[in-house]
Amino acid sequence: MRLVVRTVSELCITVGTVIVLFVVYVLFWTGVKADRVMDDQIDQLEEQWARQSARPTASPAPGASASAPPKPTPYRHGKPFAIMYIPRLGFTWNKPVLEGTDTGTLKKGLGHYERTARLGQKGNFSVAGHRRTYGDPFKDFPRLRPGDAVVLTDGTTWFTYRVDRGPYKTVPSDIEVIDPVPRKSGYKRTGRYLTLTTCDPEWGHSHRLIVWAHLDSTQPVEAGKPAALRR
Repeated sequence: MRLVVRTVSELCITVGTVIVLFVVYVLFWTGVKADRVMDDQIDQLEEQWARQSARPTASPAPGASASAPPKPTPYRHGKPFAIMYIPRLGFTWNKPVLEGTDTGTLKKGLGHYERTARLGQKGNFSVAGHRRTYGDPFKDFPRLRPGDAVVLTDGTTWFTYRVDRGPYKTVPSDIEVIDPVPRKSGYKRTGRYLTLTTCDPEWGHSHRLIVWAHLDSTQPVEAGKPAALRR
């Protein structure tokens, strides 16, 4: 009998240890790794932008219009193309935005829904992020309020969006939230919108929290940081 009790006790201790180690892994180690990865993504972007700004401007080809705008660089799946700042979540809060919302991409930062508009363009530029694990990028998502600034840069331009509605709670199947003009956002016509999405509750995924914003202003990077990022 004593042997049985001892064996059961040892098994309980072993199981408890495994559970504690798993919790530590989920709460701490995945966050440490994700923070490193996100920092690397931002470093890559800043180095890329620095190289591009150092290149001499090419003269237009013979017969080409000097005023013709350059074609936008296509977003590459799984690659970073912008950095997001949300002052409400802290003045040190900044995350890379990558193309795609698959599991592997969201481990490296925030993910752009591929079928939605490009940054700053007409339509609905929509971005997803983890609430918990992998750096907890949107842990404090429920703190967002109307009027809050969400600032992004692609290395050449600052884009300042202003939150209009949210956090709005819905279910994962409600994909209308990232439509060009989301029906429940309150917007009535085509514009330049931003949608942010994350999971709810904090440690679950039965629902989604949504924030909608409109493009409030833009300015070239050379002009310095926008007002929303100045302390």
